[in-house]
Amino acid sequence: AMMLTLVLASSFPVMFVGWEGVGLCSYLLIGFEFEKEVAASAGKKAFLVNRVGDLGFFLGMVWIFAAFGTLSIAGVMEGVSRVPVEVATGIGILLFIGACGKSAQVPLYVWLPDAMAGPTPVSALIHAATMVTAGVYMVCRCSALYVRGPAALVAGGWVGALSAVSQLGTMFVAVGVGAFSAAIFHLMTHAFFKALLFLGAGSVIHALGGEQDLRRMGGLRRHLPVTYGTFLLGTLAITGVPGFSGFFSKDEILWKAYGEGNPWGLGGKVLWGVGVVAAGMTAFYMFRLLLRAFYGEARYGEAAAHHLHESPRVMAVPLMVLGVLSVVGGWVGIPKSLSFGADLNAFEHYLAPVFGEAAEKAGTHEPGLEGGLMVLALAAVGAGILLAARFYLQKPELPERVVERFPTLARLVLNKYYVDELYQRIIIGPYERLCGAFNAFDKTVVDATVNATGTGTEVASQVLKLFQTGSVRNYALFLFLGALALLWYLG
Repeated sequence: AMMLTLVLASSFPVMFVGWEGVGLCSYLLIGFEFEKEVAASAGKKAFLVNRVGDLGFFLGMVWIFAAFGTLSIAGVMEGVSRVPVEVATGIGILLFIGACGKSAQVPLYVWLPDAMAGPTPVSALIHAATMVTAGVYMVCRCSALYVRGPAALVAGGWVGALSAVSQLGTMFVAVGVGAFSAAIFHLMTHAFFKALLFLGAGSVIHALGGEQDLRRMGGLRRHLPVTYGTFLLGTLAITGVPGFSGFFSKDEILWKAYGEGNPWGLGGKVLWGVGVVAAGMTAFYMFRLLLRAFYGEARYGEAAAHHLHESPRVMAVPLMVLGVLSVVGGWVGIPKSLSFGADLNAFEHYLAPVFGEAAEKAGTHEPGLEGGLMVLALAAVGAGILLAARFYLQKPELPERVVERFPTLARLVLNKYYVDELYQRIIIGPYERLCGAFNAFDKTVVDATVNATGTGTEVASQVLKLFQTGSVRNYALFLFLGALALLWYLG
């Protein structure tokens, strides 16, 4: 319901309701197994990091209302030409901060790796197909605003480049060069193969009785033929092997990013180079996963071996459906270089009325160039696959040798570049100390004042109760003494 609210909203506040709703669902589902400290902490981490991004989105809405007098998305897009470029740029950057949180881009990406504490169907639905791509969707829907303030696109493109090992980063590279239709195209194909890979991982975990350590797998392709076959399709799609859905959408992004065709001077060749390197890295780590899980010697224990079985139909049928879509899902966007000059990119034509002028801004190159760029990108993919095969199939002892040869680099990668530790030192630690100072003030000043009021009342009551004895003789004595005191005072 929240996903549909987000997508179908006609105004920014309604979109924000769906935006926050899917974030709430993510938080609740990541921490679904709340008795596990890892899951509970991961849920809180996702919630807090996304609130940082959502503050940017909210401030962007405030500025939109101040500048346009409306929060209708259509009204803002129609009136964008009447606002200064600086205003459009500022609004675009604030909205993009929200997109960074939701779509896990640098520097707000740290919640997504820990989100894998949630069950794999949750990740397939929310962290692959819809919620994490909401940032890309929002930016593309505001394309006219970003075209008006292109500096915000510069930020988006380079943030996407820094995050490009993630497929979401690749989408933001497309957004950064104004290739909005290519970004949405990759968003669609990504939903197929990434959801398939998450569910495939869940099928493996189920087959091994809950085992999730990749180092305790191996040789599973003989026992899990359906899971292996569909997982292989998803792997080929995400790496961009020709004929699979990811190939068409990723090639479209690299093609649009290259060259000087975009009018904003966004360093397209650099972004293209980053994209090619990221494609090679994706091929390496995905085939590392495939080879370690399904090839080689079995490394699981006797308990897992006893439990080992193919998943039931309720799990296998969705895998097969997504496997088919991972193959054919990209055929609606076949580039000219692969269609003998015919214009078969139906997806781009379908979205052209949505993006209007922005649809024509990016990627105007010489017609024969795309094929050459495609060959270079495929060479990087092939190199990644061959390197993974060398490391994890032919010479499985090589990774240990590399770790022994480069221990510092190995620790750096193992600890995720110490980004969490850096945030702990420069943000969370000082914040906790500030909270400690306020807590001390609360106890020593605020609580002390409140407690003093209660203590004073109690002391006063102890004194006054001396005069409330219930004895008539005492009351008569007090009356007599009071009368004497009054006469003495008046006299």
